[in-house]
Amino acid sequence: MIIETDRLILREWKMSDIEDNVEGLNNFNVTKNLTVKFPYTKQDAICFIEKHRNNDEENYYFAIQLKNENKVIGGTAILVDKHNMIGKGGIWINEKYLGKGYGTEVWIARAKFAFENLSLKKLQNGYFEFNEISWKMQKKVGYKIVGEKTNFSKALNQKVKEIVTELTKSEFNKALEKNFKQINFTFKVLEDNKYS
Repeated sequence: MIIETDRLILREWKMSDIEDNVEGLNNFNVTKNLTVKFPYTKQDAICFIEKHRNNDEENYYFAIQLKNENKVIGGTAILVDKHNMIGKGGIWINEKYLGKGYGTEVWIARAKFAFENLSLKKLQNGYFEFNEISWKMQKKVGYKIVGEKTNFSKALNQKVKEIVTELTKSEFNKALEKNFKQINFTFKVLEDNKYS
């Protein structure tokens, strides 16, 4: 399964992505906002990719590949609760590629995929209370705050407050109309492995 946008390819992880995975996640400024440990090693990347490189109907782990550099610059996941038709998961972007709109492009692509291709009722996400950049992106695509919980940051080695967010298809469509009306955003899902 491949999702293609204007600038990005969201595809299954490959063992050839190890170096890019380590480059992105062996960075405290990134991992402090995730449940990933720091330092993040080559062995961590190997274990992650071996475990998550084959998607199924309930677990979609995507490498985020920048088309013009043929480089993985992040990752995203949608973990499907089929009983309730809810998707969970988030995204991360290599710090070198922040501030260029890639994160927002991924949030839009994963929501389109979740609602149009998986027919999910809603997406649930969250962000650690100090990660305002994540909230800014989520809010822009229509997420609403629905609660909070305690999570554990391995990088910080402590419990942190996580703000829980949700997105419905109707809120997503309203946000697209309001915030992205002037943007020509292409999106397609490919079944073959064109980018293997």
